[in-house]
Amino acid sequence: MTNVFIIGSGKLANELLRGLDFNQQYTVLAWADRNNNETETAIVIHAGSGRELKEAISYCKQTGSSLIELSTDLDYKQENWDIPVVLCPNTNILMLKFMNMIEKSGQNFSQYQISMIESHQANKTSVSGTAVAMAKSLRVQNHVIESVRDVKRQQFELAIPEQNLARHAYHRIQISDGKSCSIIFETKVLGDSAYVDGVKEIICAVGKNHLEKRLYDVMEFIDNHWI
Repeated sequence: MTNVFIIGSGKLANELLRGLDFNQQYTVLAWADRNNNETETAIVIHAGSGRELKEAISYCKQTGSSLIELSTDLDYKQENWDIPVVLCPNTNILMLKFMNMIEKSGQNFSQYQISMIESHQANKTSVSGTAVAMAKSLRVQNHVIESVRDVKRQQFELAIPEQNLARHAYHRIQISDGKSCSIIFETKVLGDSAYVDGVKEIICAVGKNHLEKRLYDVMEFIDNHWI
């Protein structure tokens, strides 16, 4: 049985600790509950602010463990890695597959007018990392993204159910030729189960596949049909 350690004390980390269930295959534990003398390979999930990241990386190096990074605020691109690191700015598998489609086809729309709206719970102050990634795929600047945090607008304009105002992710892309044709893509993720289920699939993919000691984008998992 393989241990899965969850780092973090915020909403996502607590959702994972409560919601991840693997029966006999994996044991899910909080980072603080690990055995400091642990020598067996584990899977470490970083859903924290970064305070424990250095310790987590050292642990992975010592034990040959893999690190799954769920934060969108940390820059891993410049590092040289000697452990497997999987970057997951989004963990909803359906959304990831949609983003993968946009990533591969986005350049086809560069000559058109593009607008984007993203909406998340009111306490999220930063622009959605998912929206930033899709803007990059569509070859548009981040200033095109409109962030909505007003709950009345979320409920009545974007049709977010009242019970999901405190936990949702909404994205809307409109592509127009400025004349007679426009295309709208709209995505909604409501509640926390989609993220927990996605992390579970990613953990299973890490466990089933031999990962090299390098940086992986979760999109590579999509391309390899691992998730």
